[in-house]
This record gives sequence, C-alpha cells and structure tokens, in this order.
Amino acid sequence: MSPLCIPASAGRSVEQIYYTVQRGRKSPQHTAVSVNDVGNSLEIIGRFSRTDACERLAYPFKRIHGHRESQEHMKQWVGLGKFLAGYMQIIVPICLALGVLFPQQIGVLKPIVPTLFAFMTFQGALSNTFHQVAEVFRRPLHLILALFVSAVLIPIAAYVMGSLFFGSNPNLVCGIVIEYSVPVAVTAFMWISMFGGNGPLALTIILTSSVISPVTIPLTLKLLLGATVAIDVPSMMQNMAFMIVIPAILGIVINELTRGWGHEKLSPALSPACKFMMMGVIASNSTAMSEYVLHMNAVRLEVALFILVFAISGFVVGILVARALHLPYSETTTMCFTCGMRNISSGAVIATQYFPGEVVFPVMCGTLFQQVLASLIGHFFERLTGEERAAQRKRVEAGRDAMAR
Repeated sequence: MSPLCIPASAGRSVEQIYYTVQRGRKSPQHTAVSVNDVGNSLEIIGRFSRTDACERLAYPFKRIHGHRESQEHMKQWVGLGKFLAGYMQIIVPICLALGVLFPQQIGVLKPIVPTLFAFMTFQGALSNTFHQVAEVFRRPLHLILALFVSAVLIPIAAYVMGSLFFGSNPNLVCGIVIEYSVPVAVTAFMWISMFGGNGPLALTIILTSSVISPVTIPLTLKLLLGATVAIDVPSMMQNMAFMIVIPAILGIVINELTRGWGHEKLSPALSPACKFMMMGVIASNSTAMSEYVLHMNAVRLEVALFILVFAISGFVVGILVARALHLPYSETTTMCFTCGMRNISSGAVIATQYFPGEVVFPVMCGTLFQQVLASLIGHFFERLTGEERAAQRKRVEAGRDAMAR
C-alpha cells in the first residue's frame, strides 16, 4: 500500500484534533513537529492508513512521546552514574571487602579486567582531542614534573622512610621500594576523568611512565637496593596498547569525527556503565590480598599502616607541587592522582619473580588503600576547590559568549 501524504500545513490541525479526541484538551507540554518533513508534505508510512481515525491522528505524536520517554530514560541512567560517583567513597570499600572475603567468586572477573580497563579508557578519551594531546608535548613542563615526582622523588622517599622504620628487614624495604618504583596506575585515568582532571595530560603521563619503566624500574632498584631485575617489555607494551593506547586513540577519533558529539552525548551515556565496571575492577584486584588480610599479623599490620600513610603522602605531594606552580584545578587533579597511584600488578609480578615471598606483601598492600584513598581524596579536594571551580566555569562561559558575539 502506498504511503499516505498529508499537507504540512495540516500538521497543526492534526495536532489539535488528536488532543481533542484523546485528551479532551490540548496539552501545553506537547508541540507540533514535522515527521519525515519533505517539501510541503508529511510522509506517514503505510501502517497509518490501516488504523482507525484516532490512531492515524495519534501516530506522529506517539513517535514524539516515545522519543521523550527515551530521553527520560537516558536522563535517569545518567543520573544513576552521577549518584554512584557521589558515593564512591562508600562503594569502593565495599568492593574491596567483597574481593577479600569472596576471592574465588569475584576472581572470575579477572580475565575480563583488561577489557573493562580498555572500555573505561575509551569513555574517558571521548572528552579529548588530538590538539589537546599535542599541546601537552608542546609545553612538556607539567609532564616532566609529574614523571620526576612519580619516578624519582617518591621512590627515593620510599627507600628513606622504609629504611627508617623497617631497616632491620631488607625484604620489607625492598617491597616498599618496588611498590613506588612501578609506573603510574592505569586506574588513575578513571579517577581523573571522574573528577574533571586534564585527560590529555593524564593519558600522556600514564603512557610515558609505562614506556620508560623498563629503564626506570631496573635503574631504581639497582641504585637503591643493588638488585638486578629484567622487565618483560613486550608483554608490558602489549598490555598498555590494549588498555590505553588503542581505546584512547579510538575515543579521540570518534570525538573529532563527530565534532564533539562523543564528548557531549556518548561519554555521559557510557559513564554509568563505567562506574559499574570500575567496581568490578576494584573488587577483582583486591582478591589478590585475601590471603594476607585474612591471616594478618603484627608485622603485616605495621607495614599496612606505613603503606597507608605513605600512599596518602603521594596524593598530597602531587597537590602541593601543582599548587606551588599555581596550576588550575584540572591539572592539579591530574598531578594528584598520577603522583599517588601505582600500577601495583606490575610490581607484584616483579616481586614474585625476583624476590622472596615476604617482599610481595608491601607491594600488594597498596591494593587495599589505593582506590579508597583515590575516592576520598578526590571528593575532599573537589569540595575544597568548589569556589575555584565555579569561578573557572564562569570564565569559560564568558569566553564562549564573547566568541559567540
């Protein structure tokens, strides 16, 4: 059956009749819009003529209502993501506890953790552009500073403080140094994206830290501990490519090709799913600490408290360095997380392969605190800088208005 055409000028009359028949009056919440508007006609598909009069009149507007319902569902979905983000400081400890108490059940997630990482990196990269990434290399001071703090300053401080408190046990000192000699954690990018940090700078720091780690890790351990280790470079680069490089490039390309649609629409739509993925990653990673936590002794408790305090200092040092340089909120947030978070899994591999079993505990101990501290410090810093961020948003809006004129 051929499609039925109605003059576009009849659209308002159709709308009037529909609301008169169906509702008894016209609702001010609904307005006439054209459906498949072509020239001076509204083309309604063949099913229009097979329904009764009321249904025929209602068809275009049911499409409108369906669109509005989908928009409402999307708004609720995005709202769920914001709700979860606001309570991550409570959710993260729960995820850790589940991983420690139910390692076998939660451990089934381990094979898909790299894929979850990749998806979260993709979602975060949707807010970036190649111009922003290139700008990081044009002005590399902040990149160099973050790498210096994370790869030089903090490992030396870890060795000094570890020797001060646990000098009688070289294995514990070794584990503490390994914990803070490994690259910046991939999970740092998730938290930086969540708290409005500088995404391009974060990606560049994480990638560069991982690329130079085959040099920095053996050099650090040799200079500080006199130990010699070999890094599985191909495996590490393969993991970084899958979890960071490829999804980041894909996200940036989509944002560029869609002229910002990836940042404005797709990224918020994927954000709630990424929150659930983050919970899975945190719970899965914490399963490695189950045996140590469930068999805690006095020495392990002392080491755990030391790692907790030193981990806090990493975040604080990042913030203080950024504030000393008068960096804006976004870059301060990036410095905070990239200086405070470590790729613990790579440290655990090194400790297991080259050192006694006692060395592993200080390395893995960071798993207990890293994500919780990231959530707590992120929320605290966000509240602390509320006025600064509000002023920054006003400046951005003023700049956009000026460009629009």
